Amino acid sequence: MGDTDGSSNAAQRAQSEDDTSTGLLARLRRALGSGNSHHPEYPTIPEKGLNGPAGRSLANLARLRVEDVMIPKVEIVSVAVDIAKDDLLDVFRQSGLTRLPVYRDTLDTPLGLVHLKDFALGHGFNGGKRAFNLEKMMRPLLFAPPSMPIGVLLQKMQTDRIHMALVIDEYGGVDGLVTIEDLIEQVIGEIEDEHDVEEGQLWVEEAPGCYLAQARTPIEDFEMVVGKKLLFGEDVEELDTLGGLVFMLAGRVPARGEVVKHPAGLDFEVVDADPRRIKRLRVRMGAAAQQAAE
Repeated sequence: MGDTDGSSNAAQRAQSEDDTSTGLLARLRRALGSGNSHHPEYPTIPEKGLNGPAGRSLANLARLRVEDVMIPKVEIVSVAVDIAKDDLLDVFRQSGLTRLPVYRDTLDTPLGLVHLKDFALGHGFNGGKRAFNLEKMMRPLLFAPPSMPIGVLLQKMQTDRIHMALVIDEYGGVDGLVTIEDLIEQVIGEIEDEHDVEEGQLWVEEAPGCYLAQARTPIEDFEMVVGKKLLFGEDVEELDTLGGLVFMLAGRVPARGEVVKHPAGLDFEVVDADPRRIKRLRVRMGAAAQQAAE
């Protein structure tokens, strides 16, 4: 009886240690439906369930490359290593991001990343006493080629505990940026945080004349809320959502943090977007738009 209990406890400990050491990629593979991988870094598409959500999600790990999900270089919000403290605070505030790449001279000479938490602990909360030194706050970055499967990068991010990677082209220049959230969303769907509009809500009024809205918000419904006409002429028949309206006004998918102005006096700030679509918008009207501009 004692030997049996000892063997059982040893087995449980071994299983626990194995679970602890198992990476995020393997746990996702188990959760989504296991397939026998011929290479530890390149998961195999499951033989069954390929047409279901689990099969498609797991297939993304091997099928999609970093270049398929990265934020293009022109849309990367980054800061120079010699930026002033107040200017860095403004970049964090305006972008809504928690991690920013840091570079010397140009983004093609990246040095690392700065985390909002490190900045706040050292220089926030009614002002820090330390001298501002961005280099001492920097954390390391990962670097990845555009052709790397996202499953490989996801596993490396988890192993190294680094949640941001710059995509480097064949000449050593920066091509784009990827975060661990971008990769996980390709497997389990979009991740919403406490700053997102609650599920079932298309918009919330943050302050008088200022709304946080999902890009899929119907224009007709939003017009009734703000009391302004947003579509004219042929656009009435062609556009249905706020995201489509902003895309039309900009002539492209605008970058996060970009402000697109509407002739009716509204400002559309892109709060969240990827290279293919707009996700969330902050809409300011009248005095709110003027105050933001100042």
